[in-house]
Amino acid sequence: GINAEYGEQMNPERFTNIIKHYANTPTGPSKIFLGVGVALATLAITGKFWYNVEGGHRAIIFNKIVGVKQKVYREGTHLKLPWFDKPVIYDVRSKPRSIPSLTGSKDLQMVKITLRVLSKPVAEDLPVIYQTLGLDYDDRVLPSIVNEVLKSVVAQFNASQLITQRELVSGLIKNRLLERAADFHISLDDVSITHLSFGTEYSAAVEAKQVAQQEAERAKFIVEKAQQDKLSAIVRAKGEAESALLLGSAIRNNPNFLELRRLEAAREIAEKLAESQNKVYLYSDSLLLNVLAKEHASEFQGEE
Repeated sequence: GINAEYGEQMNPERFTNIIKHYANTPTGPSKIFLGVGVALATLAITGKFWYNVEGGHRAIIFNKIVGVKQKVYREGTHLKLPWFDKPVIYDVRSKPRSIPSLTGSKDLQMVKITLRVLSKPVAEDLPVIYQTLGLDYDDRVLPSIVNEVLKSVVAQFNASQLITQRELVSGLIKNRLLERAADFHISLDDVSITHLSFGTEYSAAVEAKQVAQQEAERAKFIVEKAQQDKLSAIVRAKGEAESALLLGSAIRNNPNFLELRRLEAAREIAEKLAESQNKVYLYSDSLLLNVLAKEHASEFQGEE
C-alpha cells in the first residue's frame, strides 16, 4: 500500500495486521476511527486525493459546491478533494487546423481558399474558456471566425489581385483573425493560405485570355518581321543599285577593270583546282584560265 501522507511504501502484511488490531478493539470510537482510516487509506491507494498534469497541459478544478475555480494548475501532481473536485485538463500546445472556405471576390468570382492556422488557448483564461465554450472551444470558434474574416477580406480584391497581391491578402487575413480570436481567448501562432483556386468558368476565361495574348504577340511578331524584311529588301536594292552605278562608272573610267575582274576570277578557280587531289583536264577558255589568250591573239594580229 501507499502512505497518503508521506508517500512511502507500506508492507501489505503490516497494513493488514493494523486493520485486524483495530477491528478486535472492543471500544466503539476505535471502530469509527478504523473505518475512517480504512476509507482514507483506500482513497490514497486508488489515487482519489491527487491528479497529474502532463507536460504541455494545464488544469482547472470544477468544484461541486463553488463551481469553476479561477486558479490554473501547471504540470505536475496536485491534490484534490474526492467527490467534490473534478480536474479538467486542457492541451495548451499549438495545434494545426486547415479550414476550407468558398467566398466571392470583388468582381463576383467564386474563390476556394484553404487557411491553415496554428492555435492554442490562452492558459490564464482557461476558467473563462471552460465556462463559455467548453473543451471543444476550437471546433466552436475557429470555423466561424475564419469564414467570416475570409469573406470580408477577399471581397475587397479582384480575382487577379488575389494572385498578384497574395502576401498583402494573407497579412490582412492574419491581422483580422488575430483580433477575432482574441475575443474568445484563443492565441494564433501562424496563419497562412495553403490553397487558392477559382471556378471552372474563370479558369477557362483566364486560359482563353492567355491564348489570345499569345496569338496577338505572334501576329505582332509577324508584322514586325515583315516590316524588317521590307526594310532589308529596300536596303539591299539600294546597295545593288549603288553597286551597279559604281561598277558602270569604273568600267567607263577604266576599260581594264573587266580584265582585272577576269584575272581575279581565274585566280579563284585556279586555287580551287589546286586544292583538289584529282586530275582534271578541261578547256582553259571555259574556266577563264587562258589569261594569255588575248595577248597571243593581239600578237598574231600584229604579225599579219
